Amino acid sequence: MACFLVPAGEAVVTTIIQKVVGKERAEKLKLSWLNLMLWGGVMILAIEHVWHGEIVPWPPFLTAMRSPQDTEIMLHEMMTIGTLMAVAVTIIWIAMVIVSIIMEKKIIEPRKTKA
Repeated sequence: MACFLVPAGEAVVTTIIQKVVGKERAEKLKLSWLNLMLWGGVMILAIEHVWHGEIVPWPPFLTAMRSPQDTEIMLHEMMTIGTLMAVAVTIIWIAMVIVSIIMEKKIIEPRKTKA
């Protein structure tokens, strides 16, 4: 229903952080990777929700907001599924950054010993 809104919120925050911390720090932290993963997932999920009629071009835009009972279900889905998706993407990003740092050290350290 609206589970993609949680990763979208995280994507907005990380995009702002990427702009605020500066290009050099953002590149060191690989924030662009996280943003691409989050925004890509949000786009795909939004398209899927439009395809299934869960998002419509007229208010309230999310069909789950038509009744209080549906809204309660939607909020529960956002808290469970949406949060799990955002956390999973973030954990995968952290793992990618760690692997990247390890690989960079293995490439740079042998060059230092040769000199």
